[in-house]
Amino acid sequence: MNIHNDNQDISSGPIARVAVLDDWQGIAEQCVDWSPLRQQAEIVFFHRPFASASEVIASLVDFDAILAMRERTAFPENVIANLPRLKFFNMTGRRAPCLDAIVRRGVTVSTTGGGGNSADTAEHTLGLILAAARRIPEGDTAIKHGAFQEKVEPGHRLEGKTLGILGLGKIGGRVAGYARALGMNVIAWSRSMTPDKAAAAGVEAVGTNADALFEQADVVSIHLVLSPQTQGIVGRAQLARLRKGAILVNTSRGPLIDEEALLEALNERRIQAALDVFNEEPMPPDHPLRTAPNVVLTPHLGYGTYENYETFYRSSIENTLAFLSGAPIRLYVPESGA
Repeated sequence: MNIHNDNQDISSGPIARVAVLDDWQGIAEQCVDWSPLRQQAEIVFFHRPFASASEVIASLVDFDAILAMRERTAFPENVIANLPRLKFFNMTGRRAPCLDAIVRRGVTVSTTGGGGNSADTAEHTLGLILAAARRIPEGDTAIKHGAFQEKVEPGHRLEGKTLGILGLGKIGGRVAGYARALGMNVIAWSRSMTPDKAAAAGVEAVGTNADALFEQADVVSIHLVLSPQTQGIVGRAQLARLRKGAILVNTSRGPLIDEEALLEALNERRIQAALDVFNEEPMPPDHPLRTAPNVVLTPHLGYGTYENYETFYRSSIENTLAFLSGAPIRLYVPESGA
């Protein structure tokens, strides 16, 4: 049923209920001081993912404000249309596919920005590269289960190897610096690549075609924004160009990689992978990546540092209090101007 949101003004009085969503790691309440907001509203924290759109609606129908964590909970138009009390929506980060639809419903939308520091995801990327190259998870598992080196394949030295960066933005640029410190050669490709941009980052541009990056790199790290143009940009053809034993790292978005093609390459033990993001999050318990060989998996921890959560939640509180005062800040403006 499509319930109309009349968006009545509540900024002059307290919001009855505020939902803080997607606190999967149970960090929200302890990392910042919520007392200023608690003086004006009832706050309810949600620590588990919702199982379905109907559960989202049933759980949030009585809330006036939603503070969401990036893209963890989906808010398609049919969900927003069935949240009649919703007047304010806050999203950590800068963008999400749902925000334009929420604005069209007459809901005030604020964002927190991206946390202001690309180091979190870049450092996690470096950790995944090292973990895969030196077989660190296998070593940890072996020693904890009573074995020792007999259960662990030798790793590979990174010094002198080539890192290919797919998408040379802020995070990709940081990863390039880490790789150079390890003595790696760094090449890069992005749609907006220029010689000056490559030189400033200390990398070699591979030209207009990304195929050369896959052919030359021992490690490929993906740092692209997901869009209709980039979805599936790493497919079967690109994976086939990787050298045997090459490492593919993704800390950006799962759908950038053709998952079926990746599973095929892993099960044939042609390449290794280190993944922090997936097509479906949380990953289903029976997902084939959980049992695939040659892959290191982390549960979307790239931006999940104490420092980043402090920034996200502090800004979320500031945004909500500003809305309550009648002077909302950090407003999201759709690119279309809608």
